[in-house]
Amino acid sequence: MRHGEVTDPSTRGERLRALLIAAAAALAVAALLYAVFAPARFLNYDTEYALLWANDLLHGRTPDYEVPFAPTPHPLLTALAALPALLGASFAESALEVLAYVTLGVLGMLVFALGRAWFGAAAGLVAAAIVLTREPVLSYGIRAYVDLPYVCLLLGALLVETRRRRAGAPALALLALAGLLRPEAWLFAVAYGWWLWRGGVLKPGHVALVVAAPVLWALSDLLVTGNPLHSLTGTRETAADLGRVTGIQHVPELLPRRLGEILREPVLVGAAGGGLLALRRLRDRALLGAAAGVIAVAAFCVLAAAGLSILTRYLLLPATILALFCGAGIVGWALLPEGDRLRRPWAAFAVLVIALLVVFTPAQSDRLERTRAALITQTRILDELREMAPQAGSGCPVTVPNRRAVPQLALWTDRRARDIRSAQEEGAYGEPAFVPVSREVAEQFVLDRRDKDRALPPPPAGTPLVAGDWWLLYGRCP
Repeated sequence: MRHGEVTDPSTRGERLRALLIAAAAALAVAALLYAVFAPARFLNYDTEYALLWANDLLHGRTPDYEVPFAPTPHPLLTALAALPALLGASFAESALEVLAYVTLGVLGMLVFALGRAWFGAAAGLVAAAIVLTREPVLSYGIRAYVDLPYVCLLLGALLVETRRRRAGAPALALLALAGLLRPEAWLFAVAYGWWLWRGGVLKPGHVALVVAAPVLWALSDLLVTGNPLHSLTGTRETAADLGRVTGIQHVPELLPRRLGEILREPVLVGAAGGGLLALRRLRDRALLGAAAGVIAVAAFCVLAAAGLSILTRYLLLPATILALFCGAGIVGWALLPEGDRLRRPWAAFAVLVIALLVVFTPAQSDRLERTRAALITQTRILDELREMAPQAGSGCPVTVPNRRAVPQLALWTDRRARDIRSAQEEGAYGEPAFVPVSREVAEQFVLDRRDKDRALPPPPAGTPLVAGDWWLLYGRCP
């Protein structure tokens, strides 16, 4: 708004109504997803550690970032976890589990809003439906991975820039927040700063926002570990210890494969054709999305070159952008004027993509049902472990099969993560020990298919103190 300009109250009212409608729609989507996937709700390993570290800070303890196999600390996630943790760890876990579903609802609304702004409301609906029916998106989202809020913040910045070219501070503020969740956002912030500079509107405040996230992240690492690059070096070392695939040389092979894991073949076909057709006939609408996709892939390549793991969830943002272009591939032809020579071929391509989506629907439904069943089982396994945890007593270390349940038990029993031992690493269980009742249970929760070491030692001799459906507890603290 220019100096002296007065905002029309009716315009403010319309914006408020639109915001309230979007918020209500996001909550409705979150409630629908919860109804479908209930009772699946639990925090993944990384987010549970963030909550554990937030709890440490609230109790005046220095977070232990250097415990074996600790995940990368994400400053904004730890800060957000600290807010509900003020009311107790149990409340904080529940709040973050609910927030995970809400984030999925917000993601759907942002995808719809961007699709509508770029290619029309129908394209937005198609793209949102695609994103919210992708098995990895739902799996990572329900487990509260940090990647979903990161994608939401990036999409929010794109929406701000779409509605007001070179918007400046609002978009950069969202990118700065995203940069405290994932470092890929730093490249977006630099690219956007360059875009503002080219337009002659770059200000000192903009520069401060561009550098804010990496500076704050490094400062956080420095204060906790004494090493401002701990997140980089620690994550790289953990990737090597776990035998993860790293290196830029693997990107050409794994990038399309990982995108295919998220989107599946029909969406990739629709995105490829939709992207080419949109850039050919709807260039002004498509350029921002295309640029964002290129930067997202470039950022992924930078992480791979830095020795970090090549993981599927790191590609959720480019996958979401491809889903938007798939929406354009299906309905973008309607934006062309009558008589345009590409209108009919584009419509024919849309029919092909729809047919492919229909053909693949049963397989996609099966994937979603298997994921739902697995998430519900893992929720029940964790719920029983939580109920059993107090019976191990306090004041002594406990042993678990491997590192998978360390942050949960540390939080639930008020222990430090270093006081929870891994039987896999030590070669045997000490007592008290939590042991899965069978190899099948270990496969369902304890072990990861990507683990370099999937061997687990035999349980301790004797009779367990407590026997549940999923866990056995041997011994207790004296």
